[in-house]
Amino acid sequence: MDVIVLGLMLLSLTIWLGLLCFWGQFWRVDQQLEVTETQLESLPVVCAVVPARNEAEFIPTTLRSLLLQDYPGSFNVFLVDDRSTDRTANFAEGVAHALGKPQQLHIISGVSLPPDWSGKLWAVEQGIKSASKFAPDYFLLTDADIEHDPGNLRRLVKKAMQEDLDLVSVMVRLRCESFWEKFLIPAFVFFFQKLYPFRWVNNPNNPTAGAAGGSILIAREALERIGGIQVIRQALIDDCALAKAVKQSGGVGSREWGVGKQESRGDKGDKENNNHAHAPCPIPNQGRIWLGLSTLTRSLRPYDSLATIWDMVARTAYTQLNYSPLLLLGTLVGMPLIYLVPPVCIILGAVWGNWAIALTGLLGWLLMSLAYYPTIRFYKCSPWLTFSLPAIAFLYTLMTLDSALRHWQGRGGAWKGRVYPTP
Repeated sequence: MDVIVLGLMLLSLTIWLGLLCFWGQFWRVDQQLEVTETQLESLPVVCAVVPARNEAEFIPTTLRSLLLQDYPGSFNVFLVDDRSTDRTANFAEGVAHALGKPQQLHIISGVSLPPDWSGKLWAVEQGIKSASKFAPDYFLLTDADIEHDPGNLRRLVKKAMQEDLDLVSVMVRLRCESFWEKFLIPAFVFFFQKLYPFRWVNNPNNPTAGAAGGSILIAREALERIGGIQVIRQALIDDCALAKAVKQSGGVGSREWGVGKQESRGDKGDKENNNHAHAPCPIPNQGRIWLGLSTLTRSLRPYDSLATIWDMVARTAYTQLNYSPLLLLGTLVGMPLIYLVPPVCIILGAVWGNWAIALTGLLGWLLMSLAYYPTIRFYKCSPWLTFSLPAIAFLYTLMTLDSALRHWQGRGGAWKGRVYPTP
């Protein structure tokens, strides 16, 4: 028995060493938007598209933050009222008039949802169609519960132009105030970074693609190249689906660059974020995207109970696994192996008097805590929470299982009173 337990612990330890050393440095929080310079050399036209369904609670704050962006170029906001029943559109109109910017806000009354679209993406499609009359260079796709820092748009545009990116996205700072938010929300970001290591996403030579739907700046040219929002119209994890479509769309190959210009941009990328350390030129036919964190732009949506966080995760966890029973089984086996084996081995080793097992388990626990610490520090939570990752992982595993059960019961993907079938 001791040999089996020690073997499991050594496997868990090996996995953690592999993750820390070879998995895109996912545990670091160094990919941040606010570190970029914000002086703009040109001023492209930007249109924001905000899908809103019963968001009267947040829309006064979020819309105010959009209309007060310090972006000096042409910027208009298109709010798509997705058949709200709480006077979302009236609150939005009142904010625009109070700020003296009614001409900058365009409110669109959403039409009925077609059978083969998700509600959010159908609203985004209507907003993009209306905004296209302004011939924007970029679309800012953002949620109705996001409060933007005044310089957020300027930094997004600067990042896109400076590095010739097709898509720039930031994972906004999620609310982290209540006990359950502090206990579970930083881990949500940590697990997301493990699924989509930001350095891999930002490397045009790596196929990994991800984005965060709260704040996405996408070039109109890139959106047209992939065939518009309709190509992901059924996606429940729409942000990552959009990023994948853009990265696979042939952004670099479709541009007429000379060899010298490619090398110059690759060299600049080396200096800025070391994305091209081994290859100065992006792979042909790869679009360029960037994903990072934001310390200033934040989500207002509260998750102040276990039930609300549970529903948020369970809504799309099984979708993330591509509705695969095999991937679900792998998750149910892999998560305990990676996160639960170390503390269990400490207990068993102490009870059995086998210090080799106990010390190996302690080393594994310390490694996972070390990996989690930067995220805990980023969210300004107690350092002691780093040691709670095994318990947190156990809860997330149960949420994933519940997500599969909901899907099999026909309740998967429920959001805003709608339940979406499997694409």
